[in-house]
Amino acid sequence: MNRKGFTLIELLLVIGIIAILASIVIVAINPTKQLADARDAQRRSDVNTILNAVYQYAIDNNGNLPTCIATTRKGICTVGSACASFDSGTHANVVVTDSDSCNLDTLTGSYLVSLPLDPSGVPTGATAYTGYDIQEVTGGRVTVFAPIAENTTISVTR
Repeated sequence: MNRKGFTLIELLLVIGIIAILASIVIVAINPTKQLADARDAQRRSDVNTILNAVYQYAIDNNGNLPTCIATTRKGICTVGSACASFDSGTHANVVVTDSDSCNLDTLTGSYLVSLPLDPSGVPTGATAYTGYDIQEVTGGRVTVFAPIAENTTISVTR
């Protein structure tokens, strides 16, 4: 009587090899880092979008930037509110008080469909904080920051 098939040892060996190869592939792909990189790419895009909208606004308003942009770093807020309720927690240089917020809701409509929000969601406790900061630096240049970036520091100055 000849039976054809695999023995239990052969099956376990093949399953073990597949498990080892799968774990190597998962470690090589590193989905957590891939997702963080994707969120950081979105943040880079959002920072450039905000900066472009600010400069389009300035072009249409005789070179004047939105009034809330100042030489101190401020958090970008929406819908007429301040970011006063935002608890900065572990994110350094993120707004905490009314004076540290900049409402750029005036850019929506003509220059932006809506202000971009950080892809990881608004920080805990934020009422209308977008997850992005803005500051005017010397010579009328503006820097937009993404302080919640995961892998690198993201800021663009123009």
